Amino acid sequence: MSYTFASATILLILITDPIGNIPIFANALRHVAPARRPWVILREVLIAFILLLTFMFVGEAFLRLMNLSELSLQIGGGVILFLIALRMIFPPPGTDASDPAGEPLIVPLAVPAIAGPSALATVLLLVSQAPARRLEWIGALCITMAVSAIILVLAERIQRVAGERIVIALERLMGLVLVAMAIEMILRGIKTFALQISQTQP
Repeated sequence: MSYTFASATILLILITDPIGNIPIFANALRHVAPARRPWVILREVLIAFILLLTFMFVGEAFLRLMNLSELSLQIGGGVILFLIALRMIFPPPGTDASDPAGEPLIVPLAVPAIAGPSALATVLLLVSQAPARRLEWIGALCITMAVSAIILVLAERIQRVAGERIVIALERLMGLVLVAMAIEMILRGIKTFALQISQTQP
């Protein structure tokens, strides 16, 4: 599946899910002073960005080390995205577990809220499919992190102005779009696999 700069950016934004992360960040930062919260958010977004950027550069070596093909990564990534999308549409109960008091560092905000397994798999997939377009993927990741930072810093205002129902509705809508993208990724992977099988048969 070939991605454009725009489609890769949208995919990364959907997967990092800044709207869905609003309640997670609000819960994790409830013991942090209000004046300190924006700086904590920016720090966590930066940590997630560095982790995802590192995965972009070591992705090809990781694939070779694990003896994985791009096709298996595409189909597997599609399955992961589909499961993530279902969780966005139908969130499991009991996801607001209390965290220890104090300022969170790396876990659970940078990882796995932003740079979770699905985001890591996606940047790996982008680079493995088009290594020569790495600068485009880095640009898409930069835009994604900027969008996440803006939304999360303004999370309290967004919740206050839009209301909880609107935030939940946006989360479900993002999940529906991600479901469609995941199914398309899986179907293209299966189609490519079937084509490879037909070409190897005498």
